[in-house]
Amino acid sequence: MAHLQGQERSRYVQSMFGRIAERYNLMNRVMTAGQDMRWRRFVIEKAQLPPNGKLLDLATGTGDIAFAARRAAPQAQIIGADFAIPMMRVGQRLPMGGDIAWNAADALNLPYKDETFDAVVSGYLVRNVIDIPRSLREQMRVLKTGGRIVILDTSPPPNTLLKPFILAYLRYGIPLLGRIIGGKSAADAYQYLPESTQAFKTPQELAAIMREVGFHDVAYQTFMFGTMAVHWGVKP
Repeated sequence: MAHLQGQERSRYVQSMFGRIAERYNLMNRVMTAGQDMRWRRFVIEKAQLPPNGKLLDLATGTGDIAFAARRAAPQAQIIGADFAIPMMRVGQRLPMGGDIAWNAADALNLPYKDETFDAVVSGYLVRNVIDIPRSLREQMRVLKTGGRIVILDTSPPPNTLLKPFILAYLRYGIPLLGRIIGGKSAADAYQYLPESTQAFKTPQELAAIMREVGFHDVAYQTFMFGTMAVHWGVKP
């Protein structure tokens, strides 16, 4: 599935996240041994959201990053946006679901005015968009001058002694967990995840694209043996 291109890929990703919405949070906790919540808190730390600021959590899914932002900045305005409506419906039913403004939105054509947000954050968005530079330019457009972009996403396994074991987990472990937890309807989704991870940009390549788009002070930190990365930058 990771070989799909253009609108065919976009439609597949939208449908896929709709199918796995109900078990998405559980699967994330299991796949990462609970570490994903720590990475989301790190995203909000790097966003440096002002106490009364305005944050867009793009590809919000069930709202985990948006909820982390709400806990960190109770007075801030938090908007969670996604094109996978079933994912957001799951998030709306969660205990903090009423504290978030939920919007349907396409990451390549954001429905917001220029210079709207103090921070734009995302989790597992960039790997799935069909045009990374365009998505980043849209995020830059809606950011205020001096606003911060923060990106959490997977990374291809680095060339270390652990790479064969990581690849085995990606190719066999995650699809097996997906079938056990999500059932047959989720099987292709958790085959797509490792495929798209291996085909994605390295942390260095993504940082270079961010700089080419125009972000300043771009940096990143990797987690989980180099298979997860958080990137951040500033709109000049």
